[in-house]
Amino acid sequence: MPTDDLYSRDAYLATTEATVIEATDDGLVLDRTVFYPRGGGQPGDTGTISWDGGEVRVADTVKRGDDVLHVLDEGHAPPPPGAAVTAAIDWDRRHRLMRTHTALHALSGIVFTDYGARVTGGNMEPGVARMDFELDQISQEFGREVEQKLNAALHEDHPVHVSLLPRGDALADPDLIRTKVNLIPEHVDPIRVIDIEGLDKQADGGTHVRSTAEVGTVRVVKTESKGKGFKRMRIELQD
Repeated sequence: MPTDDLYSRDAYLATTEATVIEATDDGLVLDRTVFYPRGGGQPGDTGTISWDGGEVRVADTVKRGDDVLHVLDEGHAPPPPGAAVTAAIDWDRRHRLMRTHTALHALSGIVFTDYGARVTGGNMEPGVARMDFELDQISQEFGREVEQKLNAALHEDHPVHVSLLPRGDALADPDLIRTKVNLIPEHVDPIRVIDIEGLDKQADGGTHVRSTAEVGTVRVVKTESKGKGFKRMRIELQD
């Protein structure tokens, strides 16, 4: 059975009891986990896995097929297969990533709605991120204008909804088509969707806060031209 990815249904779960399915030099596979594996520009979670008589540090989390692999710090003996463990993420780091991720989605929605530019890429670390757009030009003034619009929208406290849509419904949704939902592999059905009410709607597997007010204030720290139709905006959380 694949790892039960609890984080996809409830991003606010910081710990879970679990059973070790596999323990190798590569890391641990559990029957269930709250650890988010790297993907979609969001880093993998870090934290600890503890059991009666021991504890190991999780340095990264990655996807391995249908399993979630918890990559351990070197030099620590892992628990054996079948062991009952407690998996606990580094919550402060995760929550900062959730705020950052929601800020990026709100940013992409504003730039698309107000300027007609699609997202071509993005990446994030806790509290800092970049997003690339199909824009002909970009400037510091444009960055300041977008920053004002972004913070005004965030402070309006838009709810953030997580849902699973049948693939056919997702492919028929015009909001999801513009975010290239058709590029998601055909075997993925249903498709997980993040809907920031009134701002943005995207197929996305990552973790998010419950409302935009939880993001706080965001600053656009840099705008860059990376070539024709390839413009970059860098943001950071202000607290």
